[in-house]
Order: sequence, then C-alpha cells, then structure tokens
Amino acid sequence: MSFGQQGGPQSQWDPWKPQSQQPWTSGAGDTPDWAALAEASETRNKRRRLLFIGGGALATVAIGTAVAMAVVSASGSDEASNKPSSVPAGGDIPSPTGTGAPSFAPTSAPPPLDPKDFVSSKSKDTAPLGPQILFPGTQLTMGSTVYKKGPTADTKSCAAAAKGTLPKVLTDNGCTRLMRVTYTKDGIAVTVGVAVFDTAAQATKAKTSSNDKSIVASLSGDGVKDFCNSAVCRTTTNSYGRYAYFTIAGLTNGKDVTTKDTAVFTTGDDLAEFAFRQIRRRGEAQASAAANE
Repeated sequence: MSFGQQGGPQSQWDPWKPQSQQPWTSGAGDTPDWAALAEASETRNKRRRLLFIGGGALATVAIGTAVAMAVVSASGSDEASNKPSSVPAGGDIPSPTGTGAPSFAPTSAPPPLDPKDFVSSKSKDTAPLGPQILFPGTQLTMGSTVYKKGPTADTKSCAAAAKGTLPKVLTDNGCTRLMRVTYTKDGIAVTVGVAVFDTAAQATKAKTSSNDKSIVASLSGDGVKDFCNSAVCRTTTNSYGRYAYFTIAGLTNGKDVTTKDTAVFTTGDDLAEFAFRQIRRRGEAQASAAANE
C-alpha cells in the first residue's frame, strides 16, 4: 500500500495555499497529512502574533511622533508670530526706510554768564549801589582779624574826596561817584574809596594813570581821629570792572608809617581785598539773576 502518488514526486502540503489548491485534493483516494496541517496552523498563529506586535509598535511610534509634533508646533507659535511669513525671492531682505537711531540737530549749551560783565558797564550794572551796600554792618572780619567800621561818605564830586594827583585822574576819566568808608583796629585806621565810572575802560585808565601821589582823602569822625593829613601813610590803587578802588592806611597817633609797621600794610591789604570781593559779588549776584530769567 502506498500513501503517495505513483510515477511522480511526493505530494507536499503548502500552508499558504487554500484547501482547493492543495495536492491532496486532486485525487479522491488521498488522505490529508494531519501532522503537516497542525504544523501549518501553528506557523500561521505565530505569524499573526508577530504582525500584531509589530503593528502595535508602529502605532505607538506614530502616536509619539504626533504628540511630539504637536508640542513643537505649540512651543514654536510665539516665535513664528515675531518672524516674517516669507522671504522675498532671491533671499534679499528689504532695507529699512529710515535709520534705526533718531537724529538730532547739533546743539551747544550757552556759555556761563561772566560776573565781571555785569559790573563793567553802566547799562548792565543796574543793581542798587551805596556805601552801606558795598560795606554793610558795623564791623568786618578778615580771617581772625576784626575791624570796627567807622564813618562813611558818598559824593558825586569825586575830586573833592581826593588829594594829590588823584583829583585830576578822576576828573579826566569821567568819575561819577566816590564812596568812602573807614575801619580801625589797634591804633590803625584805613579809608577805602571806591570810584565809579561808566565803563571798565575808564576805570582801568584811571588806575594806570595814578601814581604814588594819587591819594584818596582819609575819612575821620564817629570816634575816629584825623589821620594821614600830614603824616606819611601807605596807599594802594586797583580796579575791577567799572570801579577803581583806593586805600590809605596810617597810624591814629599821627606818626609816619615805616616799613616796620607791617600791621598797617596788612590792614590796607585786607580792606583792598574786601573792596574787590564786594564788587565781584555784586557782579555774581546780577549774573545769577540774569541766568534765572
């Protein structure tokens, strides 16, 4: 008895073909190979399991990719809103129509006002003026030294309050006013005289035209004895703006001043310095007022 076909190759079960196409269906006497059928069934089951596992893995990867793309899209939306939607052909970006930084016309701050300008001409020097304004109070302190203030005088006849060659100097240069004040300390008296002119040029010329015989008249009274009427005294001359100022310092006991009387020299220098400061302060006050207008 034979279980195979005669005269041909042994029949083989093909698990991938339908039953109607299997070799054993060709003859009525053929009997199925049950072992082969069982093996084929097991092979199909294994393949289905592999396909199921592979499909699940692909689905997981697809879901993860979709989630990642959604996150990237959400996080990139803010950046995209700040960027142009397209770039012109050729890669050229249009240039801006204006410069990035604002431009301003060149400017410069006005120069500060010079205080001396306000005491150099009658037209600018318009603040109130008088001996009590230039020399206020009842005493003067210079450093650690205190001088007592004595009499004051004010006249428009400049020559009448001067001696020696000074009357002519004041008259020739157009002096309009001469104010005087006297200070004393320890037997020393000093008179400082401030002559007023219309311009700084006139005051400067009055200073340069003066000499050692150009003397402002000493001022006594109010407890101050006569001084420097006949004795040798020490004098100074200077100017600032439209003002020329003079000092005469001497001893109240009527004696001549010598080079050994250093206190007399110091007193005269202190009063000359104070006169200069007061005139300069006058200019500073007027310059400050003009700057704030």
